[in-house]
Amino acid sequence: MRTQVAIIGAGPAGLVLAHLLYNAGIESVILENRSRDYIEARLRAGVLEQGTVELLRQNGVGVRLDREGLRHDGIYLQWPGTRQHLDFLELCGRSVWIYGQTEVVKDLVAARLGAGQPMYFEVSDSAVHDIDTDRPAVTFLDVDGNAQRIQCDLIAGCDGFHGISRSAIPAAASRSWERDYPYGWLGILAQAPPSTDELIYAWHSNGFAMHSMRSPSISRLYFQVSLDETLQDWSDDRIWTELTTRLAHEGWELTTGPVLDKSITPMRSFVSAPMRYGRLFLAGDAAHIVPPTGAKGLNLAVADAKLLADAIIASYGFRGVSPLDAYQETALRRVWRCTHFSWWMTSMLHTEGSDPFARELQLAQLRYLSTSRAAAQSLAENYTGLPFGW
Repeated sequence: MRTQVAIIGAGPAGLVLAHLLYNAGIESVILENRSRDYIEARLRAGVLEQGTVELLRQNGVGVRLDREGLRHDGIYLQWPGTRQHLDFLELCGRSVWIYGQTEVVKDLVAARLGAGQPMYFEVSDSAVHDIDTDRPAVTFLDVDGNAQRIQCDLIAGCDGFHGISRSAIPAAASRSWERDYPYGWLGILAQAPPSTDELIYAWHSNGFAMHSMRSPSISRLYFQVSLDETLQDWSDDRIWTELTTRLAHEGWELTTGPVLDKSITPMRSFVSAPMRYGRLFLAGDAAHIVPPTGAKGLNLAVADAKLLADAIIASYGFRGVSPLDAYQETALRRVWRCTHFSWWMTSMLHTEGSDPFARELQLAQLRYLSTSRAAAQSLAENYTGLPFGW
């Protein structure tokens, strides 16, 4: 096969990149090692920044989002005895939307296949070749076991933390930064109407808890657990008891219901550079991971895709220094800003051991956010999303 851009991975980064390129008349082929059913069912992030929403709308894949997504104009920060509302519209003039990553993926897959664009599911033995030349290629086995080769102008590695793309960059040319956190999130999807009009981020001496939602009848809730705990340690009754304790607030009651899904997710911060090596470009989780506290993972992937798409589109027919040369610097600047914000939200809200000094610092920060407009405005600006080219 011959195409302009070979895209490895059908997560948000790969799908958004392919869609933006298609709208600009640039050919691409997407390879995905999972099935369509799998990628459209896996539970992931659910908070979309305003810039992400506007990008999807502008590119013709926001119809269902506008119909089914839940706009939120703020969040609640909570600690024992206090629930403080941060009004994003008043603070920075922007909002966020609750619309699950699974739904974004469904919309983008439907748009691509509806346009008759090539997309291969359940591929195996994928490999990249000649990435340091002007004739890179990708080889793979299709779902029927047939060997395939794609000759292309460049390769976009959007295949996540465990994919093949990042590892194709020589070790001598790469560097990474990583922080593992000593806790994870136990998350549930529950058949229960949301108990609140906004997301709740709660500090509690037992550990962090969060109340979110997916629809008017489905709640999404999380709470901090230690890394040595398993789902077998947590019956549904015990989960609801712990959530009720950590989210407790005078005059308010948590709505419970059947648990539809539950999982435990470890938390890490990870950044890898370079995001470009020769004709291979990394985007999304292939280059960086953030803890979910700041709601940045999906939105960072979309931002990478937007920046890379703009660079690819501008590079065709361009003479002189290619716009592709600026992709890494621009993307990494935004990645580090969002990595800091995610770390900051995480360290402010999660307890580690019984250190009384650390806990008083966390509570002091929360009280400062509730009394300082400047502090609250900084949180609001970062949470709702900085400009793509920040």
